[in-house]
Amino acid sequence: MSTAPAPAPAPTRYAAMFAALGHEARVRIVRLLLAAHPDGLVAGEIQHEVGIPASTLSHHLDALETAGLIAQRREGRFLRYSAAADGLRDLLGFLYAECCTRSGLVSLSALKRTSATIGA
Repeated sequence: MSTAPAPAPAPTRYAAMFAALGHEARVRIVRLLLAAHPDGLVAGEIQHEVGIPASTLSHHLDALETAGLIAQRREGRFLRYSAAADGLRDLLGFLYAECCTRSGLVSLSALKRTSATIGA
């Protein structure tokens, strides 16, 4: 009987998310998918917009999906990609918690209200 691997510690997980966003093409892909949210785009549409070879696009999409920033679903012969709202919300929450709430710039209650609004 196998068990699911334990989730990565928070610093490791966030480092992986930032690393995945550390390439211009990947940032462009995430921006495209955010603009197309919630429906997303098929791989060919992303390739057309970003203008990179299919094999390179596949590498970038895999890195973003592994980091939990985008999601993939099969639709017949096509792969449709969309922004992973939970992963992106988690990354933004980390940034706010580390930057804004520690310094008192944004109160924790305001952050929770904003998070609840985004999730609605």
